[in-house]
Amino acid sequence: MQICRTVSDIRAAVARFRAAGEGVGLVTTMGALHDGHMALVSEARGAHDRVVATIFVNPTQFGEAADLENYPRTEARDLEMLEAAGVDAVLIPEVSEIYPEGDETIVETTRLANILHGAVRPGHFRGVTTVVAKLFNICQPDAAYFGEKDFQQLHVIKRMVRDLHMPLNIRGVPTVREADGLAMSSRNVRLTPEDRAAAPVLSRALDAAQTSGAGRVEDLARIIRETIATEPRATLKGLDIVWLSDFSPATGRLTAPVGIMISAEFGRGDNHVLLIDQREVHP
Repeated sequence: MQICRTVSDIRAAVARFRAAGEGVGLVTTMGALHDGHMALVSEARGAHDRVVATIFVNPTQFGEAADLENYPRTEARDLEMLEAAGVDAVLIPEVSEIYPEGDETIVETTRLANILHGAVRPGHFRGVTTVVAKLFNICQPDAAYFGEKDFQQLHVIKRMVRDLHMPLNIRGVPTVREADGLAMSSRNVRLTPEDRAAAPVLSRALDAAQTSGAGRVEDLARIIRETIATEPRATLKGLDIVWLSDFSPATGRLTAPVGIMISAEFGRGDNHVLLIDQREVHP
């Protein structure tokens, strides 16, 4: 596996793959890898001759300096996992390599970036789309792979690719969960033992809504709120239910598939951790 620290190095690696007539799949990460990331790599590995990964803790998508500072960084372990999974090249750039001095260009999906989770975390999706657009331009993959847990992010990136006519496919991969139902996330390692024990309330709430047989969107929302309210260590920060067809807010009778997105905070002060989860519910 080739380890690249610069844009020119990863571009040279991809150029060699292309010269051999090989297809390239891309997995972008912020490191602190887990089985969810490995599921993305596995999907890419099964569909392409070569797999490229990136590890970059992107500062522009963090709203709080403490959140950026506390984000786990486990480069040596990450590289072992990527190599074992068959990744061919990995880009691990410095911030100055991605955002050179004087950098002033942003990429934003103006509506999708500022609703739902985007309203809870202002500027977050602008940071995501800007860095992902850069990584797509740098690596020039045939397809890129993203987890469905970050449900809005997946749709934001799909919209960006469509709107800007980027020549690649975006593939969503189902959420990988721990044995107790908690969606795998690099943030999970920051949970205290007590908060880690409480965190599966998110998946329990979504399970309860999905299996309720509720015929109205408002009933789904009530079930989720009531379930999360049973866990005193969880503070519900966002609950959004949208029609999957256009991501507009869903109300009334459940006449078409909806996406449910929840975000909840565990812990207090500088030690708080914001977790998200999602589920699709069909009538």
